[in-house]
Amino acid sequence: MITIGITGTLGAGKGTIVDYLVKNRGFVHYSVRAFLTEEIKRRGLEVNRDTMTAVGNDLRAQHSPSWIVEQLYEKASASGCNCIIESVRTPGEVQALRGKQSFYLFAVDADPRVRYERAVLRGSETDHIDYDTFIANEQREMDNTDPNKQNLKYCIEQADFRFDNGGTIDDLNRQVEEVLQQITYRRPSWDEYFMELANAAARRATCDRGRSGCVIVKDRQLLVTGYVGSPAGLPHCDEVGHLFRQTIDADGHISTHCVRTVHAEQNAICQAARRGIALDGATLYCRMTPCRTCAMLIINCGIKRVVCERKYHAGAESEELFRQAGIQLEFFHDEVQQYANQ
Repeated sequence: MITIGITGTLGAGKGTIVDYLVKNRGFVHYSVRAFLTEEIKRRGLEVNRDTMTAVGNDLRAQHSPSWIVEQLYEKASASGCNCIIESVRTPGEVQALRGKQSFYLFAVDADPRVRYERAVLRGSETDHIDYDTFIANEQREMDNTDPNKQNLKYCIEQADFRFDNGGTIDDLNRQVEEVLQQITYRRPSWDEYFMELANAAARRATCDRGRSGCVIVKDRQLLVTGYVGSPAGLPHCDEVGHLFRQTIDADGHISTHCVRTVHAEQNAICQAARRGIALDGATLYCRMTPCRTCAMLIINCGIKRVVCERKYHAGAESEELFRQAGIQLEFFHDEVQQYANQ
């Protein structure tokens, strides 16, 4: 999932970039402006530039400098689609989004007089102002030492890509498309490459309670793969259905598991044992935090690094085992997800 944040001066063309990404590239749009407008109306206030600024600053002060964009990012992440978060305006928002995988910040600018004329034509609740007020509003949001408040200068300086919208819409769209080509066809890192292989292995899984895959790598060389499935020669869940068993943890929570299958991590380690492949110092890539049983096998076979795409909701015990054993545990995403198979 690619997340693009958009910042820039007032009336510069943030919405034009959004339109292009939504209509031509299938991005999903999340707007700070729309978020604040809804909150302003809920408070019974008039929607204008002053209330937009005041309510935004109030929400950030109550929660955190990045709270608004964090709310939007959660919605975007849940969608699983490429998304746009429009109107990034504070240092805290930029810093929070920088921590997300595949995030890029776009900034757009144009001549002030051109931008004012566009804003007047746009005619939103905040645009019914004269030119001097337009410039004054922008200067008020341009620089601020408070991380809760607008600092467009900082956000623009931090942008990965900047666009000049002094020409036509087609000119701007061409600039955006050129950047998208760079982003879309970016060469993956080694971790991204091996995680993609683990996800490819997952497509061989034979239990729909949790189709996961695993690869084990050493010195950037693929050693073995594994995926969820029944022991060799035995019927698969996809063929005969699940074999359920309930367990109760220390807190009294009841979980239902399918016990017909061997987990992806276990299958990969078994494949290595059958082929006499030593796993000392290797790295294991998998979909989510391994279960306790898998964690113990990982420790005993000498693997020293585990990379997971996401966290497993019941993975705290495994995380502690890895910590005690000195195994490096990393996650692509901080999201905690259910994992029915384990």
